[in-house]
Amino acid sequence: MPPLALLAHNGVNTRQGARQRNVEEGTPMKAYAKRWSKVAAVTAVGLIVCVSMGAVGHESDDPHSHHEMKREMHTSTVDYRLPPVTLVRDDGQAVSLANELDDGRPVVLTFIYTTCTSICPVISQTLSQLQAELGPDRDKVHLVSISIDPEHDTPGRLREYAAKFGAGPEWQHYTGAVSASVAAQKAFNVYHEDKMNHSPVVLLRAAPGKPWLRIDGFATADEILHAYHHLMASN
Repeated sequence: MPPLALLAHNGVNTRQGARQRNVEEGTPMKAYAKRWSKVAAVTAVGLIVCVSMGAVGHESDDPHSHHEMKREMHTSTVDYRLPPVTLVRDDGQAVSLANELDDGRPVVLTFIYTTCTSICPVISQTLSQLQAELGPDRDKVHLVSISIDPEHDTPGRLREYAAKFGAGPEWQHYTGAVSASVAAQKAFNVYHEDKMNHSPVVLLRAAPGKPWLRIDGFATADEILHAYHHLMASN
């Protein structure tokens, strides 16, 4: 073969050899990248699982999470003695708890606090529905909500809270000194040192001097209305 042809032929072989080496060298790189992409995918899945488990664990730490099991109701008839304490109504007026509850009307009593994000909104929404379902008896029944966080729940905050649930003039909210609020809670056996651990309770009474019907658990408006009618029929 002529020298120039031989040189050209060798050049072609050299380029082909280089391409062949690049292909051969690229193969393990592709495999390496493929392996790492699998590792990354597995790692991502693991992170998702860990985050999900963390979210579940965080939810289980919610101090209100145990209230999900409180739908089953328990009712009891109890005689409570009202403590001689003064509370502050949502209109800013200082009032006697006994006078407010013994004004001659049937009473539906609950304990709430305005920053509660779990059971209190449910209870208050239930009372809002009850208020509507009472119909012609609406103005005859005194709905009462007493704050268990009086240091935060000023009369102004209680008015804002009441407005969210469409509270009418027959539904009033109360705050006051911590000692007065605690005394009221203890009188009705609903006190917990940590307000986050409070339980859903609704108390009904047909008239002053009558026993209270206590409902532990999440009662619906219809169930409370039925209990109210039963109390009034037995009064």
